[in-house]
Amino acid sequence: MGLGSNLGRRERWVLRAWRLVEAVGVRVTAFSSLYESEPAEGADGGAFVNAVAEVRTLLCPEDLLNRLKTIEKSMGRTGGHNRPREIDIDILCLGDAVVDTAGLSLPHPRLGGRAFVLLPLQEIAPGFRCPLTGRSIERLIESLGADTGVTRVSGRHMIPVHSP
Repeated sequence: MGLGSNLGRRERWVLRAWRLVEAVGVRVTAFSSLYESEPAEGADGGAFVNAVAEVRTLLCPEDLLNRLKTIEKSMGRTGGHNRPREIDIDILCLGDAVVDTAGLSLPHPRLGGRAFVLLPLQEIAPGFRCPLTGRSIERLIESLGADTGVTRVSGRHMIPVHSP
């Protein structure tokens, strides 16, 4: 799952979203460092702070998406695509699932072209392979070129130990 913010106290928004995700039946098992990048695809606003989380859930993809949209709304997100936002939470992939419906595409359709997703993903899942293309994380990053425009701004976060 990818998390990003380009409004106000960006780092706090991302870390708060992590906690809210855990409160809706999703267990965060790994969380990357925080990375900063300029807005992608002509988005308005300032630089983003981004992170990637590995999660475990029993929710179906559509239910997970609905819960994440509820979290975004509860955190004040009102802007649509390419608008400044307190938080943006995307499902990047769910295991090897390939989904293509009107409301959800997995893996995320722009996963392979976003350094602000791939660099933190490589940090927490160095063996990742795109379920759609089979390309390794290393190959996906190589295809972006040398200048990714993404800077690591914090170290990795500790994941609390959960009871079984």
